[in-house]
Amino acid sequence: MTIFITGTAGFIGYHVAARLLALGHSVVGFDGMTSYYDVSLKRARLARLAAADGFTFTEGMLEDRPALKAALDAAQSDVVIHLAAQAGVRYAFEAPEAYLQSNVVGTFNLLELLKTKPPRHLLFASTSSIYGGNADGPSRETDRTDFQMSLYAATKKSGEAMCHSYAHLFGIPTTALRFFTVYGPWGRPDMALFTFVRKMLAGEPIDIYGEGRMRRDFTYIDDLIDATVGLIDVLPDARARGPSDSLSPVAPYRAVNLAGGKPVELMTYVEAIEAALGQRAIKNFLPMQPGDVVDTHASPELLHDLVGAVPKVDVHDGVARFVAWYREHYQGS
Repeated sequence: MTIFITGTAGFIGYHVAARLLALGHSVVGFDGMTSYYDVSLKRARLARLAAADGFTFTEGMLEDRPALKAALDAAQSDVVIHLAAQAGVRYAFEAPEAYLQSNVVGTFNLLELLKTKPPRHLLFASTSSIYGGNADGPSRETDRTDFQMSLYAATKKSGEAMCHSYAHLFGIPTTALRFFTVYGPWGRPDMALFTFVRKMLAGEPIDIYGEGRMRRDFTYIDDLIDATVGLIDVLPDARARGPSDSLSPVAPYRAVNLAGGKPVELMTYVEAIEAALGQRAIKNFLPMQPGDVVDTHASPELLHDLVGAVPKVDVHDGVARFVAWYREHYQGS
C-alpha cells in the first residue's frame, strides 16, 4: 500500500512513517522545513527514513497548493495521513498567522486536492486541546467542542469542521485523531519533557506552570503509532461501533481519542524525569499560562472498540526511554 504523509520531518510524522515502512508499505512524505524549532533535528529524522526502502520525500509547504498537488499526483496513494501543522499553544502569541496558514489554509488546500480523487481513508491529526474549557472529564468524542482556549486549538477545530464537510460533500472517508500530550524519542524541543531534560542536565531551573497542579493524559509515542496504524483499516462506514462511537450521521467521518485515559499530575511526570536522570530538578513554580488547560483526560472507550487496545506505557517507562535516546543523540552516551 502507498501512503502519503504530510509532516514526515516532524515528531509524530517521522514515527508513523518509520512504522509503516517497517511493515513493508511505501511512504511518500511531504513537509516544510520551518524554523519553529531546530531544523537539524528534522533533517536527522528524514535521514533515518531515507535509509529505508520505499520512502520518497518532497520538501514543500501546505500553503503552496501547486507543490502539494504535484506531490499528491505523483504519489497515487491509497491512504493520506495529514500530520503537518503549526504546533504549540504559546507560539501563537508570536506568530498567529503561521497557524492560520498551515493549519487552516494548508488543510483546505489538501482537501480541495483530494475531493476529485478521494483516498481510501484520510486520517487527520487533531488534538486534545479541542475540548478546551469543558469542565468534566473524561473527554469523550461525543462531547461538545465549542470552548477552545488557544488559537492552536481553534485552528484544529476548524480543520475537523472542514474535514467533516468534505467527507459529507465529496465522500472522503475521514478519521480525526485527537492526540493527547504525546512524548517520546525524537520529540519536539519545545515540549516540556525535552525542555526539562535539557535544563536539568545543564543544572538550570525548570519552569513548572500551574504551580505543578496540572494533569495530562500522557501518551507514549509507540502507543500512539500502534493506534494510528491500527485505525488505517477502520473506515468510518455506516455502522456505528457501539454507543461511544462518534460516527457522523451525515458523512463517512469520526473522531477518535488517542490516549490511555490515565491522567498523571505534572509533578509525577517531573519525578519520573528525576528518576531517569538520577538527579533532582531545581523547580521554579509559576502560574498557569494563557491558553493552557488544567486537566486533560481522555475516554479511551471508542479507541478500544475500534482497534481492541489502548495506550499502556506508563510515564516512568516512557520517560526513561526518552532520556536514553536524548543521551545517545545529544551526548553520544
